[in-house]
Amino acid sequence: MNKTLVILCALCGILLSSCGMTPSAPLPAPLVLVTANPDASPTPTPFQPLAATPLPLESPTLIPTFTPEPPTNTPPPTLEFTATPLVSPTTPSQTARTQYTLFALLDYAGRQLAVDETIQYTNQTGATLNELVLAVQPNLRSGFLLENILLNGNQLTYDLTGQRLTVYLPQPLTTNAQLTLAMRFRINIPPKSNDHPYGYASNQVNLTDWYPFIVPYKGGWVLHDPSGLGEHLVYDAADFEVNIRTTGDTVTIAASGLEEPNGEWTRYRLSGGRTFAFSASDIYSMRESAVGSVVIRSYYYEGYDGAGQGMLNASVKAVGLFKDLFAPYPYASLSVVQSDLHDGQEYDGLVFLATKFYDEYNGSERSNLATIGVHEIAHQWWFGLVGSDQAMEPWLDEALSVYSENIFYEYIHPNYGDWWWNFRVNYFGPSGWVDTNIYEGGSFRGYVNAAYLNGANFIDELRWRMGTQDFLSFLKEYASRYAHGHATASDFFAVAQQNTTADISDLIRAYFKGSY
Repeated sequence: MNKTLVILCALCGILLSSCGMTPSAPLPAPLVLVTANPDASPTPTPFQPLAATPLPLESPTLIPTFTPEPPTNTPPPTLEFTATPLVSPTTPSQTARTQYTLFALLDYAGRQLAVDETIQYTNQTGATLNELVLAVQPNLRSGFLLENILLNGNQLTYDLTGQRLTVYLPQPLTTNAQLTLAMRFRINIPPKSNDHPYGYASNQVNLTDWYPFIVPYKGGWVLHDPSGLGEHLVYDAADFEVNIRTTGDTVTIAASGLEEPNGEWTRYRLSGGRTFAFSASDIYSMRESAVGSVVIRSYYYEGYDGAGQGMLNASVKAVGLFKDLFAPYPYASLSVVQSDLHDGQEYDGLVFLATKFYDEYNGSERSNLATIGVHEIAHQWWFGLVGSDQAMEPWLDEALSVYSENIFYEYIHPNYGDWWWNFRVNYFGPSGWVDTNIYEGGSFRGYVNAAYLNGANFIDELRWRMGTQDFLSFLKEYASRYAHGHATASDFFAVAQQNTTADISDLIRAYFKGSY
């Protein structure tokens, strides 16, 4: 029987100073209620070589393993099958957020996906729109076929070039007016590289940014060019209903939402998310726990039970802590998925972690699996809940997520504080302007050292200048004010300044090239 880890029920915050400075106030110690309930229903990240002297964790407790449901006897459809009539819904949504409804038929063995998609869009841009611009990331790889786009049952004129799909509207869409697009497309799923989770491998299929989505409008459509560094996409918060069916393959699906029956389909919902991702595999094992009503699942390959359980326990601790310090966890569930990558990648309600981290796992949270896992989980707040421009201001989500790792170790493992700073930050000697964008970074190391790691140095100095209590109040207000919206660097500094009487202008000048 594989061993698992004790899930903490109460965590006491003990502050350690990484810089030899005395904090103005100790970290508060919120009670992190962690419920071990066996019945509970994108980022390249810098990492260190494996530490030579791991510390053991506590004695284990058992969480049952997952047993996949047997396949039904329903004859499998072909990928020519159409999921729904491509017509506009008769009942408009009562929310202004964009609504995505997808029916996705997956041929796992054949590596194909057939999709019917409807998008209900309300014009909240403040401008009259003659066109809509959608991002279509699968078109950057081979195998994407857009069959048609309809508005009220009528064909639309469109142009698809690279990642950019421009849909020309027959009538201008005025402010607060609503329309519904319907489209049908197919994907011959391409092979996955180790640089990104999208695609197929011998042991899984990962569908990330797999459907056309309407990009934000900020005086113009925000769709940046891809870069060799970081992420280029910017997302509005939206609501998703994703229905998935397989063509008879017995696979386990990890998704951005929880499964529920919908006739012959399995339905998943995600409210207020930036993007919906899922992963399918015929070899996944799964272990599950919960923090309150939030279901947390760890999906991993055969033979990785210890690491899979260890990551589940770290996830429970991180969600339990961050929901108290930052904001309530934004979604109903979290899936942590093993994948053959160079490092980690975040999506709403789902994160991917590299197999090499699972290989290295030493039974301790002094490990890449825990640090990078916690980093990607922190993105559920700093990317998912609080959106930003990942291309032009990547530090807003990346530096905050790196520093959230530090906060995790202060609370969960107070004696690991110096280890974390040396392992994750100091080892690399970070420098450079924190507001470096993905087109200015030059090398991967230069970009990461500036936006991620020197960004963490800045946030640490900001914390001591403000005082810990005011700093944590600032994080809560920042998360609350920009929940499901978009924040800029100017917004970040404005909220920080509103939560302190300290002058932080010299810190901004020291770390940032821009004027804020």
